[in-house]
Amino acid sequence: MFIYRNIAINKKQMGLSKTDEYKQTEIAMADVLKAMGHPARLAIISELVKRNTCVCGELVNTLPLAQATVSQHLKALKNAGVIQGTITGTNVCYCLNPKTFEKLKKYLDRINNKLVTNSCC
Repeated sequence: MFIYRNIAINKKQMGLSKTDEYKQTEIAMADVLKAMGHPARLAIISELVKRNTCVCGELVNTLPLAQATVSQHLKALKNAGVIQGTITGTNVCYCLNPKTFEKLKKYLDRINNKLVTNSCC
């Protein structure tokens, strides 16, 4: 139950949202792919692959974006589980989340395997 405009609403009584009709895997993969669906975020991922770990300030020096914009993109990637980070003093060190990429690889491999065995067009 949650409060909206001082009215208690029980979620079980509400109608299904559109996402309720999809599998949890589809929702999770859509979140990851959505987070990765921006050229700046793909550039961040590429830079993290090169370095294996990185501090936010160093990313700003390699990208044609302001520090605040890089931070917004890092936040979106972290919220989707694409990257993970640790805070040491005033520095945040980011790296790729291998679990997310393993799940993404398995998901895309299932699709790719079907494409290899099925030729529809």
